[in-house]
Amino acid sequence: MTRLEQQIQFITEIDKVKNIYRQSYLADGQRKENDAEHSWHITLMAVLLQEYVPGTDLTKVMIMVLIHDLVEIDAGDTYAYDSAGAETKRAREEKAAERIFGLLPEDQGKYFRSLWEEFEEYQTPDAKFAHLLDNFQPLLLNDASGGKSWAEHGVKKSQVYKRNEKIEETSEDVWKCMQAIVQRHINKGNLKDE
Repeated sequence: MTRLEQQIQFITEIDKVKNIYRQSYLADGQRKENDAEHSWHITLMAVLLQEYVPGTDLTKVMIMVLIHDLVEIDAGDTYAYDSAGAETKRAREEKAAERIFGLLPEDQGKYFRSLWEEFEEYQTPDAKFAHLLDNFQPLLLNDASGGKSWAEHGVKKSQVYKRNEKIEETSEDVWKCMQAIVQRHINKGNLKDE
């Protein structure tokens, strides 16, 4: 295959991400979002919220959040509070990353794979910002939809705080906003106060 043919094969393959549905509802609560919508949304959030996480490489973060869920084409979406699914998530996603990023020309495949690994390792400022976006967006959608997904799944405050525990070290402003949203939904009965 030529380089262009490989790139087109990848482009066609990643269209499948539009068929991976998440547990988060759209802001209007009418339906659940898909991975493509989620990735687009957090990419735009990166542009808007970068001022709260200074010292990050916006272009790198944008690419990271655009590709971070492509592995779900093969591995499927693992709900944030699904402890059983989390046990096999890494192995499923590594296998998917090998296949999906392997469709690209070698240099681009290695670059995307390295960004995906950086995101997964959650150590660099860029990865921390990308994770903040990935975690904060479903929280914002839950807030906008009246806590619909949290209420449906019986989510607890402790689960939300555990999932988002690194937000505080990444952005104090976003952390305070998250705390206010969580408390509001505890008060409304959409989140269990435990």
